[in-house]
Amino acid sequence: MSLNAIRPWRQIDRRPSRKIMVGDVPVGGDAPITVQTMTNTPTTDVSATVDQIRRCTEAGADIVRVSVPDEASAKAMKDIVRESPVPLVADIHFHYRRGIEAAEAGAACLRINPGNIGSPDRVREVIRAARDHGCSIRIGVNAGSLERHLLEKYGEPCPEAMIESGLDHIRILQDNDFHEFKISCKASDVFLAAAAYQGLAEATDAPIHLGITEAGGLTSGTIKSAIGLGNLLWMGIGDTIRVSLSADPVEEVKVGYEILKSLNLRHRGVNIISCPSCARQGFDVIKTVEALEKRLEHVKTPMSLSIIGCVVNGPGEALMTDVGFTGGGAGSGMVYLAGRQSHKMSNERMIDHIVEQVEAKAAELDVARAAEKTAAE
Repeated sequence: MSLNAIRPWRQIDRRPSRKIMVGDVPVGGDAPITVQTMTNTPTTDVSATVDQIRRCTEAGADIVRVSVPDEASAKAMKDIVRESPVPLVADIHFHYRRGIEAAEAGAACLRINPGNIGSPDRVREVIRAARDHGCSIRIGVNAGSLERHLLEKYGEPCPEAMIESGLDHIRILQDNDFHEFKISCKASDVFLAAAAYQGLAEATDAPIHLGITEAGGLTSGTIKSAIGLGNLLWMGIGDTIRVSLSADPVEEVKVGYEILKSLNLRHRGVNIISCPSCARQGFDVIKTVEALEKRLEHVKTPMSLSIIGCVVNGPGEALMTDVGFTGGGAGSGMVYLAGRQSHKMSNERMIDHIVEQVEAKAAELDVARAAEKTAAE
């Protein structure tokens, strides 16, 4: 197995929560933390939406959310659900009929704010539709759209207001004997979101959907999400996550996985450990890593690869990775396999050779895991 074994000081004790199902994907309890994203194509463009869902799924998305703002979008959902390789969450705001239509179309989950759906009778109709069609519900509290009476009570969006909003919405579902729900309380401010999530985690055993909403572009949003979500996950809070970026949804999935991988909460694909490069480098580290990231996207097996420019830290890092390459001199470097020196390789052939070694190791690990699974059964 991978040399990066889980050791006690790497383990995170997750907050206990109820387990619900989003389609065939478990969320909460002892289930793996799932990665979500959201399409940004017009939902009425079925072909474009399905194509984007497939690209996100290939990147690792477990669940994808699709906006259902109007009747035409609700009608399109039926075709999108039929073609989707993963469960879909229908994003519903204000109009209760869209929630009912999305449930009838096969959505696995409805993202709603019970408080903005309308009268108690309309809320009950949406809940009935969810129950009848096997939908779960995500309560989505957002600092930017808190109820007016809470803003008047607290004066501004604050953790207490967000927690109260969430608990009020939970009560609406529970009063209607509906318990297949998860909850989020997002804010664009990291401090506000973190405080609200901590309070909510103490007040309910519902699965928690994490997100720093409207985080920004690819670079700034990644950093903000890594800080906000990373800290909460480190505390054991969070059962499913969505990184919100002004970028291709595929990038949201990639960042989400990298956050989880850095905390040993999910393992998928090649974890590349590389140096920032300096004058000591024996090859162009930056271009090499860029090439390897693209060439190894197809590898889904969890494993580690170290790409280090010189012998200062290279051998030490290679000791802890499945495959490694350390720059040397005279246009070549050292290849490490399973933490040990294996053979020299020219810089010219290095990238192709590393891809071959990673693919071979991935196949070996897959066989070993399959054997372990068979033995356990």
